[in-house]
Amino acid sequence: MAVTASARTTRPPTVTSRTGAAAVTATLVLLVTALAIVDITQGTAAVGAPEVWKALTGRADPADASVVIASRLPRMTAGLLVGLALGMAGAALQAVSRNVLASPDTLAVNAGSYLALGVAAVTGVSLPLLASSGIAFVGGLAAAGIVLGLSSLGAGTVRLVLAGSALTLGLTAVTEGLLLLFPRETEGLYRWNQGSIAQTGFDGVLQMAPLGAVGLLGFLLVARRIDALALGDDAARGLGVPVRTTRVTVVVLAALLSTAAVTLAGPIGFVGLCAPALVRPLARRFRAFTRTRASIPVAGLVGAALVLGSDVLLRALVPADVAVAVPTGVVTSLVGAVFLIVMATRVRDGAGAAAPDRLHIRSRAVFLTTTAVLAAALVGVTIAAVLMGDSKLLLGDVVNWAQGRSGRAVTFVLDTRVPRVLAALLAGAALALAGTLVQAVTRNPLAEPGVLGVSGGAAVGAVLLVTTVPVAGTWSVAGAAFAGAAASSVLVFGLAARGGFQQNRLVLVGFGVATGASALISLLIILTDPFNATKALTWLSGSTYGRTFPDVVPLAIVLAVGLLVAVLRRTELDLVSLDEDTPRLLGLPLARGRLGFLALSVLLSGTAVAAAGTIGFVGLVAPHAARALVGRPHARVVPVAVLLGATLVCTADLVGRTVIAPAQLGAGLMTAVIGTPYFLYLLVRSRR
Repeated sequence: MAVTASARTTRPPTVTSRTGAAAVTATLVLLVTALAIVDITQGTAAVGAPEVWKALTGRADPADASVVIASRLPRMTAGLLVGLALGMAGAALQAVSRNVLASPDTLAVNAGSYLALGVAAVTGVSLPLLASSGIAFVGGLAAAGIVLGLSSLGAGTVRLVLAGSALTLGLTAVTEGLLLLFPRETEGLYRWNQGSIAQTGFDGVLQMAPLGAVGLLGFLLVARRIDALALGDDAARGLGVPVRTTRVTVVVLAALLSTAAVTLAGPIGFVGLCAPALVRPLARRFRAFTRTRASIPVAGLVGAALVLGSDVLLRALVPADVAVAVPTGVVTSLVGAVFLIVMATRVRDGAGAAAPDRLHIRSRAVFLTTTAVLAAALVGVTIAAVLMGDSKLLLGDVVNWAQGRSGRAVTFVLDTRVPRVLAALLAGAALALAGTLVQAVTRNPLAEPGVLGVSGGAAVGAVLLVTTVPVAGTWSVAGAAFAGAAASSVLVFGLAARGGFQQNRLVLVGFGVATGASALISLLIILTDPFNATKALTWLSGSTYGRTFPDVVPLAIVLAVGLLVAVLRRTELDLVSLDEDTPRLLGLPLARGRLGFLALSVLLSGTAVAAAGTIGFVGLVAPHAARALVGRPHARVVPVAVLLGATLVCTADLVGRTVIAPAQLGAGLMTAVIGTPYFLYLLVRSRR
């Protein structure tokens, strides 16, 4: 009798699990079906549900039938296919890496595909869809391989996000450089990169569908191996599973699915991250979903629901003529950014983002020599930047201009060139100082305004003003940028402070905010008129083009105040960067001091973005290099970092406007190309 009672207490949960899993799957299928039906009834044409039904039954007006068959059905089918592919790819990547943040987005698969297609477009060769998919597959797979290699096959959550976001920034910068240099050949590529499921006919869907089927079949064939990996590498090897081969196979299949989706609709952001995360609570309730053969298809269904749901929601809330201009990828990126921020508050990862800098003891002579060399280098770069450009000048011309005795041509050149040089110098110095303050306060050697989303928030504020009020003045743009930086920093630092500025939470929340800011900027650019969109895109590349002397005045004032505070509070900076206990033992008001330094870094970042656009990695590279050269005392780090930042941005601006003259590349693109390898090197060094 006891045995019977025991059986009765243990059997129902198993039966309920199977029955419940089947019910959940059926519900998801019905949800996706309902969304698909609603999606084909939405659009700019006055073709509602009755007309759709008539078109499907062959009784509709030819014009209505053309809308349904040639546009709406392909769009719905593309959304279904893209969601399935990305959901399955994300679930598989998270399973083999045992990392809840692994996805095509965080592995830079989309950025790698974007660059590969950009390079192909530059050649001017018209490629069929399957060939484009092959090129995108190679680029995406290479990017994923680099990120997984740097993050120990995804074992470290923060390391994965850092490596993926850094590589994404670098690859995207190169691609945007190609867009600016070859506008005719790459026409439409920027809009494609925002991700849209709109289609003209079924050709693309029919060509990509077999790739999706191959990916799903491959996952099902290696499902048992993936389940074994969940037990740990050693246990999997004990069961005879080839661990490395299995991981490589799954990554290749995931890259295949991701690039099929990218080729068909462009990058649809964060579906591969959100879909598996929504399945995990189901797996805790229904044991059937803990198995790969069930969880991956279900994640695909959730992904399809996310893509179709985003498209339906957009067209339901926004007028049809506006909704048609908004890519689906922008909507999913906004949703995914919020989702990532929520996840960041819950993720725990024992592996830090990076090891602290080693304590270097440098003599005073080394500090003075380094400072003198950097000052000389800065003077040399500044002189070269003033003299070189589309018109070559001599030092005598500059002297005459300063004295008001130059000719009209020289006056015009220097009146436009000198403010650009000053904007680059001051922006580089301000970003370097902001990075130094952030790294000291958070004690995170990989923190910087760009990575933490502060620069992205400033960019949103400035672009919003630039695109809506084209006649806005310098101080207005600076104010808008600061407001955006302040809003993003309150969100990032507020959530991170709850955990004592833990590296994991700080970096992940910052990454989510930066992603959301990027999506908002894309939305503003797409919806604005073409003139303002071009102006915003140029500004976002970190360009100093068109700067005037009034434009650099706010930045000069803020930088002067920041340097004064940093020098006067250098000892407090040293103490704050040590640990939590030492400042308190010495009676230092840690919370107030930390808040003050963070507010100053936000002010510096916001005004730098307003003056020179978004320029990445300077706030990371300059403080790191300064500490390596002169040690960790901030009395030495601050001046050296400021000199390095100013020199780096001024050099990037000079190279961007002279090497390929008369074409120009923004300083932000150049610093991203320079900073990405250095950032990845820091990740490799910290792993060692």
